[in-house]
Amino acid sequence: MRNHVRFRRACGDSAFFAPWRSYTVVMSEYDVDELGLVAGLEIHQQLDTETKLFCDCPTTLREPDEATRTFTRYLHPTKSELGELDQAALEESLVDREFEYLAYDSTCLVEEDDEPPARVDREALRTTLEIAQLLDMTPVDQSHVMRKIVVDGSNTTGFQRTMLVAGDGAIETEEGQVRVEDLMLEEESAKRVAETATGVQYSLDRLGIPLVEIGTKPDINSPEQAREAAQRIGMLLRSTGKVKRGLGTIRQDVNVSIANGARVEIKGVQSLEDIEDIVRNEVRRQAELLEIADSLADRDTSVGAPGDVSDVFEATDCTVIADALSNQGRVMAVPLYGFDGVVGTEILPDRRLGTELADHAKRHGAGGVFHTDELPAYGVTDGEVESLREAVGAGEQDAVVLVADDPDTAELAIDAVVQRARDAIEGVPEETRDANEDGTTRYLRPLPGAARMYPETDVSPVEPDPTEVETPELLTEKVRRYQKEYGLGEGLARQVAYGDRMPLFEAVVETGVDPTLAAGTLESRLTELRRDGVAIENLTDTHLSAALELVETDEIPREALDDLLRTLASDPALSAAQAVADEGLGGIGADEVREAVREVVERNRDQIETEGMGAFSALMGECMGVLRGQANGDTVSEVLREEIQEVT
Repeated sequence: MRNHVRFRRACGDSAFFAPWRSYTVVMSEYDVDELGLVAGLEIHQQLDTETKLFCDCPTTLREPDEATRTFTRYLHPTKSELGELDQAALEESLVDREFEYLAYDSTCLVEEDDEPPARVDREALRTTLEIAQLLDMTPVDQSHVMRKIVVDGSNTTGFQRTMLVAGDGAIETEEGQVRVEDLMLEEESAKRVAETATGVQYSLDRLGIPLVEIGTKPDINSPEQAREAAQRIGMLLRSTGKVKRGLGTIRQDVNVSIANGARVEIKGVQSLEDIEDIVRNEVRRQAELLEIADSLADRDTSVGAPGDVSDVFEATDCTVIADALSNQGRVMAVPLYGFDGVVGTEILPDRRLGTELADHAKRHGAGGVFHTDELPAYGVTDGEVESLREAVGAGEQDAVVLVADDPDTAELAIDAVVQRARDAIEGVPEETRDANEDGTTRYLRPLPGAARMYPETDVSPVEPDPTEVETPELLTEKVRRYQKEYGLGEGLARQVAYGDRMPLFEAVVETGVDPTLAAGTLESRLTELRRDGVAIENLTDTHLSAALELVETDEIPREALDDLLRTLASDPALSAAQAVADEGLGGIGADEVREAVREVVERNRDQIETEGMGAFSALMGECMGVLRGQANGDTVSEVLREEIQEVT
């Protein structure tokens, strides 16, 4: 466990107050039990339905270059039924941005928010009820659609439609039960494509895809348990066989707090492998922020009023500041009394309190901040630092943070810095953070509140009926069944059960395809083809099922399957039957097989006379190459042995 004591206790009061410089607390691994870790999960999973949740548009994803037109929107928050504004939405609205949307030939008026939504998709509702059964949840008697305010541009409406379907469930982990509080069915947001000069560009192909949100109670007490709980929920979701697979189709949000800390929601954790690091790093971040607040409590700290200090930098060599001023910008600064040395304190590797301040400034459009714990640097001189301190009334024991940008952005950004600095005195602020690839997080927005939700009046309530669905077979149960019924090895059975093509495997086996052939093709053979550079993503379920049926009915030999799949991958417009005809992949007669084998034997007569049957392996490969997979390997092997024996 880290040594969670004040720095002054280790060094003495004089050592703490005299230097007023950045410090580092020596620590080892954090003890999450002693720090009082409490965590919960929110799992978001796209459903694999034919149409979207509130319209008849397909759920197929498109490429941005397929867009046929664009349109723009400006979004603003609305008040709840009680006349309140959600703080997260209000902060978002302070950033003046234009939202551009990519529309396709499949985009409808509902997606553009030019027509009211249609009925709730019944297929999505049935799948949600299956998930409720797997989570041991109780469906509600009547489900009402609500509007959840979102003004970041990810919904053309300015809100997301969502509905509670079930509650009061639980899953088991090695560290104990984790209760599942609610199961929501909602519409997926639009996909963020790019930043533009005036705002953000979104793609509408993803908007409206049915999405389930599963929220747990804060019953998780370790990073390992968080990962296990997410893994368990993911397995249950995939057990339905009706969820989308691939990057971005499932997202995990993690709520984390420690004793004396605050609830922090971390959005967009893409991988299970990242969850443990995200939780550990958030525990450390909150512990370090508490240490900072602890140290500031022993100082005479306060946050001053921001002011314009552009005059200080009229002749600066700092490129960032000079560019801002040359474009009629402004340099705004705020004194942080008693903060000297603290702004540069490391919270996580390469992340300091100054980084936290910068994240809030960036949220309002600024490129970042400068602060006196890192200055002079970046072209800012000692003289400019001294003049800066004088301009804002800061002494040696104080820090100064500054922002250089256009006047509106600089003012919004420095106000955000002011608020975050005040929060640093108190400890850990409640907020929503975004997951970074390195396992750290950055500020995103305040936590949303109750004012975020209000009723959707354009969609009638629905009454979920759990008797319409049956409880799906768990993936763990499938693995055991595949081993017992189909004779698959444990490894291959698990690959198939947990793989993206599990529904296809079950479908083709149901039609009579040999389970070993189907499993080996859909897992091992496709993997090998991908490694050889074959574009297997072009192979549809129709391609694969037809190819397997051709082998099963002896219309092509197994040895021709690779060539058939390669052909279909290179020209997806072909049917399997067309590819067989075009490439001549159909099987050949016994006489033709023997004639081809005899030619190979005759060419290698000297080797056969010397090695006898020892030449079999080399000649077998040559025979199969000559026949180009048009003959069954067992047949070729039998004929070759007979012909070698004739020579010897």
